[in-house]
Amino acid sequence: MSNDHLKIITTEDGSHSLYNKELNETYHSFHGALQESRHVFIENGLRFWHTNNQNRGKVRIFELGFGTGLNALLTLDYAISQNIDIEYESIEAYPLNKTQYESLNYSQLIAEGSLSSYFTHLHEAEWDTFVSIHDKFQLKKIHSQIEILDVSSHSYDIIYYDAFAPSKQPQLWEIPQIEKVVKSLSQGSVFVTYCAQGQLKRNLKTLGLEVNTLPGPPGKKEMVLAIK
Repeated sequence: MSNDHLKIITTEDGSHSLYNKELNETYHSFHGALQESRHVFIENGLRFWHTNNQNRGKVRIFELGFGTGLNALLTLDYAISQNIDIEYESIEAYPLNKTQYESLNYSQLIAEGSLSSYFTHLHEAEWDTFVSIHDKFQLKKIHSQIEILDVSSHSYDIIYYDAFAPSKQPQLWEIPQIEKVVKSLSQGSVFVTYCAQGQLKRNLKTLGLEVNTLPGPPGKKEMVLAIK
């Protein structure tokens, strides 16, 4: 499947996102891609976990939806600035092509442009194996779909659940797929997502997680942080 149906758009904070014509959905909030990812996944996901686990070693993160690479780039920036080791696994069924990812402006907006070569490396890294992007950041991109991936033997500290909205890809928000990733979390670890749908919160509670509804990023009232 090609990604010819994707169009680059500029969101309200000046950062790019992609519009998927087939799903009539954007990859990030049109109110601001960069500020949404920072608020949801970095501040309320990674920083929350790191603040409460200062004495832990390597942080293990699993992301559902590598997409534009924005969450990965922000996580790399955090790893470098905070001097922590991060092992980052991300699944993506339909990777962007070179023209698409080279057109995104994230590397100019983050860390004063100093991560530009790393952003390219994130996208060009070999699939299905760990690659050292930086001495603080190891990346494994998984070219697959979550429906057929088994992560039950893993022990992640943080899940970035960044699938398209439940109205667009409902199967990814139902218990079978949510349960699969929840099982891969170690005790005390976190599941974080921009989505605050009532059914998602009920599903997470059914799976034994402590569900916290937090203020969302600009343009979105709420988000969810769940703790195992």
